[in-house]
Amino acid sequence: MTTRTTTQVSAWHTPGTGPSQYDFRSDVMTTPTLSMLEAIQQTSLLDDVMLEDPVTKSLEAHVAALAGKEAALLVMSGTMGNQVSLRTHLTTPPHSIVCDWRSHIIKYEAGGASLLSGAMTLPVSPSNKHHLTLADIEEHAIVSSDVHACRTRVICLENTLNGTITPQGDIEAVAAFARAHGIALHLDGARIWEVAVATRTPVATLLAPFDSASLCFSKGLGAPIGSIIVGSGAFIDRARHFRKMFGGGTRQAGVISAPARVAVDETFGLDPAGQTGKLGASHAQARAVADMWQGKDGKLTYPVETNMVWLDLQSLGVSEEEFVEIAAKHGIKVFGGRLVVHYQISQDGVARLGKAMDEVLALTKQGSRKKKLHGSAAGVQEDIYGSKAAQR
Repeated sequence: MTTRTTTQVSAWHTPGTGPSQYDFRSDVMTTPTLSMLEAIQQTSLLDDVMLEDPVTKSLEAHVAALAGKEAALLVMSGTMGNQVSLRTHLTTPPHSIVCDWRSHIIKYEAGGASLLSGAMTLPVSPSNKHHLTLADIEEHAIVSSDVHACRTRVICLENTLNGTITPQGDIEAVAAFARAHGIALHLDGARIWEVAVATRTPVATLLAPFDSASLCFSKGLGAPIGSIIVGSGAFIDRARHFRKMFGGGTRQAGVISAPARVAVDETFGLDPAGQTGKLGASHAQARAVADMWQGKDGKLTYPVETNMVWLDLQSLGVSEEEFVEIAAKHGIKVFGGRLVVHYQISQDGVARLGKAMDEVLALTKQGSRKKKLHGSAAGVQEDIYGSKAAQR
């Protein structure tokens, strides 16, 4: 009898040593760390639907305190966090939501606001081409009691949006308008961690104007799964019902909460503004990537304010499909012109990116050599993540 032995290669890596070090497509490509695995092995295994899991309850209490809110609720994703929050706010139709036209809730959540909350969404193009201001909100929010209108009940902001930061003063002005008209203010704060670090502002200060917010653990923080909603105690009590309705109630939730807590403590850091964590270094690296591109005479679509670098490929006459293919030749992954420089990107990854940039810029002398691939997988990626999607 022959005994066969197999050797399994662990997918768990020290940050900066696994496949994520070469993946610029998104910060969702970060992978959980060995310390997160250890936390999973040591976590509690009690039922969160029954409110019995201590690790989950501890995570919720910790993030609620960090956010300056009364309570918090673990959810499975940022999309679930936004949709549960909207459904909790929107109780009596007809109702409408005002948001930036580029917002995740309107472009990338499968029409959830209309189906799950019966809401009309009013997409707004920022007049300053950067972020929504009070003037934009005043122009588009429906506050009339006219029976022909669909009154605005929620304003949803996103911070960061395309890696850029909405100034806190503008947020506070919008919040004052919302309060004056009985409108709830929700934040898609999936990347609010990045804002705190970049502006040296505590998360609680950033979230103070909002009635609710959704924060993500699995993007820049590197947890394997999960987001969290924060708000008042009454809001979270109602949201818990909708989380259950949407299929988000989990039993042994400790296996999700434990690595999420590690992500907050280690990646964001113990400082309320994240100054002792790992995100600041990724912002510096993003600026270095932008400087490298501009030093080669490349142009940017957006300013680099956090961890995203937007390469203007269109001005070069180079298609995003070409850039994806060229990057792949150098062993890195990209989604068109949007580069997300998360904390697990390595120096070798940046060096390979520089070589890909050189090859892309060399194409400017001959122009783009390929036509757009409509309907292809690459085309879908471009629509979701590429620079042209951001420019529209």
